[in-house]
Amino acid sequence: MISRRILLFALLSPALAQADDLAPSALPVQVLNDGLLAVMKAGRTISFAERVKMLTPAVEQTFDLPLILRRSVGTHWAGFTDAAKADLLAAFEAFTVTTWVANFDSYDGERFDILPDLRVVGQDTVVQTRIVPKSGDPTRLDYVMREVGQGQAHSPGVWRAVDILLNGSISRVAVQRSDFRAILDSGDPGPLIALLRKKTETLAAGAGKP
Repeated sequence: MISRRILLFALLSPALAQADDLAPSALPVQVLNDGLLAVMKAGRTISFAERVKMLTPAVEQTFDLPLILRRSVGTHWAGFTDAAKADLLAAFEAFTVTTWVANFDSYDGERFDILPDLRVVGQDTVVQTRIVPKSGDPTRLDYVMREVGQGQAHSPGVWRAVDILLNGSISRVAVQRSDFRAILDSGDPGPLIALLRKKTETLAAGAGKP
């Protein structure tokens, strides 16, 4: 799970990219940042379910959730039925959006910065960002972006995040793959579906309390 305000880090401040100067690979990240700020500023003036509804389009525009899930599940994915894959993806998407909303549930002057320096790693481009609080140290969060081409779920030329790097190096996909491994040892996706649904319910209940 992505922890509240992610992980703290200290970072020297290079010049920040202006919104109109963003590379195409960084534009989806800006969509997510804008969505997060919107739900943070709305806070508990609206219900948790309404905030989930607000943020869902931004998450869908930023992440390639089907690919992230397949990479997190690993080789077990090929053995699942189509119905099980659909149920698992629905549970994973709900859990992902709920996690973001639960972790960004209030606003206290935070700022989201996209740094101008992109890092190319194979077919991917790493977009570096930081979350700057009103006081204290910023939080480092990088997005591994991939341009989706022909034959995939999105239109050619569309960039989507396929991983998140906490502190610039800790792969969220790798952490999830480790978490999922024992649950999927039997080859049955049912326990993972149930776990994701339970975690989603728990997050929503906790974050929805006054």
